[in-house]
Amino acid sequence: MAQSVPEVMLGTLNLPRMLARHEMRRNMKQKQEQPLFYPPGGILIWMILSIEMLTFIPALIAFFAYRSQELELFIRSSKTLSLSIGTINTAILIIGGWFVAEGMRNLRLNRKDRASSMVWLGALAGIAFLFLKGFEYFQKLEAGYGLNYDTFFTMYWLITGFHFLHVVVGTVLLVIAANGITGGRYTQSDHEDAETIGVFWHMCDLIWILVFPALYVLGRGGFS
Repeated sequence: MAQSVPEVMLGTLNLPRMLARHEMRRNMKQKQEQPLFYPPGGILIWMILSIEMLTFIPALIAFFAYRSQELELFIRSSKTLSLSIGTINTAILIIGGWFVAEGMRNLRLNRKDRASSMVWLGALAGIAFLFLKGFEYFQKLEAGYGLNYDTFFTMYWLITGFHFLHVVVGTVLLVIAANGITGGRYTQSDHEDAETIGVFWHMCDLIWILVFPALYVLGRGGFS
């Protein structure tokens, strides 16, 4: 039997509500299909991050091993680093990590505009870190503290350079994520790839939090 005009109009008015209920049921189904301890971003990114950490941790162990053998040299060379720049860069990465976390949280709440803005701010934090770190690198090269200057600076360039490359990759990925959120590629119900990028960025934060005290703080005091 054909529907009357009022029934058709009522159905049209109820369409947004029906779509919202359908979206909610689909989200609940997706959550039920996932394992109980399913990590943010998926299992693969966490496997990759584990491998990355297994690369950095031995490098830091080697740093402390060399430091124990050449303690005076390491303390002297460490004091040539700018603790001010290191501290500011640490704050930049921590704040950037908060922006990214807020972006992912807002994406899960379907607040696309705020999510995109937060991820863009995270990317800007990455750019600020790279600019300041690049300035520090320039200062060190101008002063003659290159890769082969001494054992401390060999470790400094290898460890911070590897981390620098990770921040470059992470910043590019954040730009991609922000554009994806704006363009509708990443949504409330389909955001695992965006969360993968967020997890990668947090790894960059974690590594720097380990690197900063090792290279900039130990064996010295005050700001330079």
